[in-house]
Amino acid sequence: MRYHKQAMIVAPQPEATEAGADVLREGGNAVDAGIACALVQGVVDPQMCGIAGFGSCGIYMPGKNFHGYIDAHAPAPLAARPDMWAGLIESEARDGYGFILKGRVNDIGYQSICAPANLKMYYEAHQEHGSLPWSRIVEPAIHWAENGWTVRPHVHFWWSDQGTFGRAPNYERTGFTPAARALYCRPDGTPKRVGDVVVNRDYGNTLRAIAKGGADVFYSGEIAHTIAVDMKKNDALLSIEDLRAWRTVRNAPLWGDYRGYKVSTNQPPGGGVMLIEMLNILENFDLANLEHNSADYIRLVSEAMKRATIDKDAHVGDPKFVKVPVERLTSKAYAKEMADEIRRGVKANVPRFNSGAVSKDTTHISVLDKNGNCFSMTHSLGMPSGVITPGLGFMYNGCMGVFDPRPGRAGSIAPGKARFSSVVPSIVFKDGKPHLVIGAPGATQIAMGVLHVILNALDFDMTMVEAVSAPRFSATSDAVDISNRIQFRVERELHAQGYPVVRSPYGFGFAAVHGIRIHEDGLDGGADPGHDGVVIAV
Repeated sequence: MRYHKQAMIVAPQPEATEAGADVLREGGNAVDAGIACALVQGVVDPQMCGIAGFGSCGIYMPGKNFHGYIDAHAPAPLAARPDMWAGLIESEARDGYGFILKGRVNDIGYQSICAPANLKMYYEAHQEHGSLPWSRIVEPAIHWAENGWTVRPHVHFWWSDQGTFGRAPNYERTGFTPAARALYCRPDGTPKRVGDVVVNRDYGNTLRAIAKGGADVFYSGEIAHTIAVDMKKNDALLSIEDLRAWRTVRNAPLWGDYRGYKVSTNQPPGGGVMLIEMLNILENFDLANLEHNSADYIRLVSEAMKRATIDKDAHVGDPKFVKVPVERLTSKAYAKEMADEIRRGVKANVPRFNSGAVSKDTTHISVLDKNGNCFSMTHSLGMPSGVITPGLGFMYNGCMGVFDPRPGRAGSIAPGKARFSSVVPSIVFKDGKPHLVIGAPGATQIAMGVLHVILNALDFDMTMVEAVSAPRFSATSDAVDISNRIQFRVERELHAQGYPVVRSPYGFGFAAVHGIRIHEDGLDGGADPGHDGVVIAV
């Protein structure tokens, strides 16, 4: 459906999307709406994101000639050491998303926590680019925390996950500390179910303090001291020094172009370099003349995905610690070499196995306001730690789980170092004006999901609803992972071409893309049907 309105917001949670829409109705801009939405997401999707997580946001404000990214990739604590867990390795997670260690110290509990990064990103984005008072932006989150929200199908789906590849199951995370158990579990210790209500008065108090004192209260004030005491008591790596030292990173966009469209995305350690590399490869093929999701189409796109995955694993890390060859990876000449290989039938070999059934503990917001300002933010807790400090009401990230415990590698642990993240909030421009505002949750699959929707919208001229709803596939290993709505005929053809194919029992998956498409005569938005999201035009 095309809306003849001037502004739009789309996100995976109805309560959060509506909070952002209310802000737009009151005259707030895209950044105001996006941050209000994000803060509510932290209440009503409490293991997907929150003030103690990490993220990346793209902001485009033509009226003030600003276009840039604020990145908040959570760094390892200053007490972390490259070799501290080298003797605890049991295995690498089968999907390549982290390592399984003895005692799961990196995955769940106090030692899994990296520096909480998101709140400073939210606050600084608002201080620099918002127009309504900060207290108004925090208000809807306080309302939902104190008055309660109802467990939705996707929240319950996540909470009841049994754990994959040796990781802690999610129901353990919801009940890991007494404070978490009191919030998210029934009296018998099982996670709350669809329709159950969650009231979080502790978090309401925390948010009231933040509404009054801004981010400082969290990073150096009273909340910081409460965090520090709890961390010390429980042998965490995190300390008050980490809170005081944390700074967001400001970046210019990483630019690509695809068939005459300009693509603005985020710099490493975000996933933008993968997205641009894949688009560059696929520009060498006439995709529009292929049947959508045919075996030939899936083969071409999968081979581009595999090559970008290989390059990401080998080269993309925290630029403060690793030299990332961005120019080479995003060059058209390099892409043409790979396209020529694909044309000759060369299959890329990804040096690990990834079944595609990866964590989905992330969320996204896309906003456009009446003045043409765009805001795209993906934010997460990583695999959440399960830890809630008594009296504070929010869960911490578990980002230590994705570091490589072997010293001397691109993803090795180092104090103050961030790991690669697939988050890729992006804006696609047509004739110098925003055409798509897009992004997704979905861990390893984020860049793949965003790629799909860009191709669907630009090459196949789908509406945004069609583009986010079409069946997806992914190739982040030598196998091609497909959702259950991809035809069995196509699966047989791929087998005949020598591809191992792994069919998911789910009809949706491979990220959850949320986007807005801007036309001369209106807007259309799409919320991925695999989540509980909504599009609101204002």
